Amino acid sequence: MDNKAPATSPKLRSAAPKPLHIRDAADFVCAFSVSHETIERLELYAALLRQWQKAVNLVAPATLDEIWPRHFADCAQLPALAPNARKWLDLGTGAGFPGLVIAIIVANHECSVNLVESNSRKCAFLHEVARRTGVRVTLHEGRIEDVARGGRVKDIDVVTARALAPLDRLLGLSETFFSETTVGLFLKGREAAREIEEAQERRKFGRQNFSFSSVPSRVTGEGSIVEVRRVGLSGGISS
Repeated sequence: MDNKAPATSPKLRSAAPKPLHIRDAADFVCAFSVSHETIERLELYAALLRQWQKAVNLVAPATLDEIWPRHFADCAQLPALAPNARKWLDLGTGAGFPGLVIAIIVANHECSVNLVESNSRKCAFLHEVARRTGVRVTLHEGRIEDVARGGRVKDIDVVTARALAPLDRLLGLSETFFSETTVGLFLKGREAAREIEEAQERRKFGRQNFSFSSVPSRVTGEGSIVEVRRVGLSGGISS
């Protein structure tokens, strides 16, 4: 008889919450209780996104009519999962998701948001949105690996990413930024559970391991937010 213990499944941090039905800015206010100033900034962001999309491929064209539910609301879930975070790092920011949305939501708090993006045209867009909305961000133009090696970003509370890479690859890109107290919040789709299992299997014998929990998305019916923390060599979570 095989007495080998079965592999543990990723922890589901809570039962599936009530889904959010967001169509526009008014629904967004009700869902996230943000200020009028925040909504004005997001509306300007949406207008700039539509304008720049004509020349720069920022998002899938089919999603331009779903900016509030598909992009803004998806990203806006993250600040509530790390309410005490002061220093954020968003990898592969692209059109600003989730990093620039987070920066707008936490703009009136004592927070700093770092954005890493290698595409110069997308960097130009991010700079323009930040300038026009009056939101302070630190933009690092370059590859994630180069930013990590350069040591320009330290003491991060939260690392974020959306639609950047499979989880195991994402951990390889981001592990340099993790301290004992850093949390990763990665927006994932329907394959989140499989990606977690693969990451666990590939990393269980590594020097730096991670623990995972999965938070059901309130915006995308099949999506999840994967929460990641570094695990110490002793086997406990170093937090």
